[in-house]
Amino acid sequence: MKISVVRVPAASPSDTASLRAHIEEGTIHPSQVIAVLGKTEGNGCVNDFTRGYAVQTLRGFFAGLIGVEAADRISFIMSGGTEGVLAPHFTVISRSEAVGVPAAAGSKALAVGVAHTRRFLPEELGRSAQIAEVSAAVARAMAEARIEAASDVHFVQIKCPLLADADMADARARGADVAVDDTYKSMGYSRGASALGAAVALGEIRREDIGDEDVCQSWDKFSEVASTSAGSELAYCEVIVFGNSAQASGELYMSHGVMADAIDGKPLLAMLADNHGAEVVQVLAKAEADPTGLVRGRRHTMLNDSDINHTRHARAAVGAVLASIVGDPMIYVSGGAEHQGPAGGGPVAVIFRRTNA
Repeated sequence: MKISVVRVPAASPSDTASLRAHIEEGTIHPSQVIAVLGKTEGNGCVNDFTRGYAVQTLRGFFAGLIGVEAADRISFIMSGGTEGVLAPHFTVISRSEAVGVPAAAGSKALAVGVAHTRRFLPEELGRSAQIAEVSAAVARAMAEARIEAASDVHFVQIKCPLLADADMADARARGADVAVDDTYKSMGYSRGASALGAAVALGEIRREDIGDEDVCQSWDKFSEVASTSAGSELAYCEVIVFGNSAQASGELYMSHGVMADAIDGKPLLAMLADNHGAEVVQVLAKAEADPTGLVRGRRHTMLNDSDINHTRHARAAVGAVLASIVGDPMIYVSGGAEHQGPAGGGPVAVIFRRTNA
């Protein structure tokens, strides 16, 4: 396979002008698109309808070009919140089976696989059922991408549901209880369970060592490559696995590191140094307000701000740190990193292009 990754700026969640221009120029072929990652300019919280608006717009746009059935096979994952310097945009990922430019001898090229879980009952979110289903979906996406080793997986993007008031009422009507009775907190539980599912699939955690009681509690259990985002626009999990494969061709490849905290730019700097001369195509990262209330021993106030949610503070901070390093604010930074990297930190990955290919 050969993977193409194109970043497209967005003037609004419904803006497809730049996307259409790329298609007309031939840099994006609609029939080859398998996923679109978006950063929309909403608040990233329970009532962020920019995510669903963007998905609806993009699905309709592609349906007009390749048909409804084909458009429905594309994974549209929108992450709300472009606080600070972050620029709203879409990252369009395409896959073709045509032989492309081969990777350098002895190396591997970028491969991407997609999968999704079944629909969840409200009482399953944030619990073992979600962990198990996501784990199985990650394994399927790896197989689709022809990635054989977990060590070759560098980023797992998961879009997961949240609990709205109607979901909680439905569970209560059936005599079932839910993991948490707060709609906003349910986003964290869903993100956390999804991340733990990825960790199980990749062998970072043994399945028998994870239970309901660990979700959003056992912060020492996490994935170094999972990135999860919750929203009200779906009832199942969408999974996109990024990695390198010997069965992939082309000039793109991937690497990742783990930030220890919100101001830790060293992992990104190290990747840039190790891949000197390669072009940065996209940066993908997670952001989180440290649950201890401290950053390197200094008190932060993100968790106590009643006006602006802490996930919004974290996105702005991490986005600024990473954008300042690569010199581009059109990067994918998602907030809420429960079990995604160490507490207060998070994974950061880079898609590179070999310039000597």
